Amino acid sequence: MINLVPRKEIPLSLTLTTTAVAVALTLIAGAAIFGVLGYDPLAALYQFFIAPVSRGYQVADLFVKACPLIIIASGLVFSYRANVWNIGAEGQMILGAMFSGYVALYWGGMPAPLLLPAMILAGVLGGLAWAMIPAILKTRFNTNEILVSLMLTYVAVLFIDWTVRGPWRDPMSFGFPLTPMYPDAGMIARVDLPEIGRLAQLHWGVLGALVLSVAAWFILRRTMVGFQVQVMGDAPRAGRFAGFSPALVTVLVLGISGAAAGLAGMVEVSANIGQLQPNISFGYGFTAIIVAFLARLNPLGVIVAGLVVALAEMGGDAAQIAMGIPKVVTGVFKGILLFMLLAGETFNRFHVEFRLPGTAARVAATTATKESGSV
Repeated sequence: MINLVPRKEIPLSLTLTTTAVAVALTLIAGAAIFGVLGYDPLAALYQFFIAPVSRGYQVADLFVKACPLIIIASGLVFSYRANVWNIGAEGQMILGAMFSGYVALYWGGMPAPLLLPAMILAGVLGGLAWAMIPAILKTRFNTNEILVSLMLTYVAVLFIDWTVRGPWRDPMSFGFPLTPMYPDAGMIARVDLPEIGRLAQLHWGVLGALVLSVAAWFILRRTMVGFQVQVMGDAPRAGRFAGFSPALVTVLVLGISGAAAGLAGMVEVSANIGQLQPNISFGYGFTAIIVAFLARLNPLGVIVAGLVVALAEMGGDAAQIAMGIPKVVTGVFKGILLFMLLAGETFNRFHVEFRLPGTAARVAATTATKESGSV
């Protein structure tokens, strides 16, 4: 008989061990899948995890790929630490891109130094507003935030598709669903270092993502707001006795995660695309969930986890080109990794005890006999 006994504390060493084991098991499972599909497992793993960063400029591209993942996951950490499950970061990212795009397209004539900050603010507000819908429904009507936030993602996808095909479509796009290009003042600049020059596609939004991750760690670990979030996630009943409001924390963490996703949408479009189109996100909002769990809900760990997942995404493209491996294998990789991480979380939170049938009854009878004898 198997019993799961809750742990009083989760050692850091155990967390690191289960994470490493989860990654290792994912690699083993991936190698087995490649073998079944008829590919050389070692060559395929090389294409997935080594080839994408075999040249210096590719490392910069890796950070660019990881940028939206780091931003979104840094916000999702707050939500998941409070046991509030925001699954709609993809839709919140799209709304953030649309709000910032509106500023770029219709207020692009404002002074250049003000345009980019206004777009950042608009992107944050867009994601925040979209996240407030499941937050209000959760706190007022006790709806399931997982379903509401997920369904709103599909609403956002259809909304941007209608927008770029209708009122915002560029008349000069030859019928393609594209908006006009953003003005130069609304584009995030590439990193250009003295005596070095540009580092591939590396832009200043990457630096902002790293700063945001550090700021999220500080807020979560060193402020009263972060303390409330952790208490309401770990011991909600104790939090209520301490005077913390579950509704306020729910609104707060959904707002933070939505604002971060909206900011990621603004950065992705302004730095890499330059205009709105139906597909501005390639599943970043959903992939960031894996990043948050791979980081064990640690904002600093989000940086490393984001790079690892981004490496797998780039590796999928490299493997498809070099070996003809289907791109869907990347999705299989991510699914296996998430499954392994969640399985490892079970071992983090619970101590597994193995008992033979009838052992519990014998232990209880022995204890009762000892107590009666002492009386």
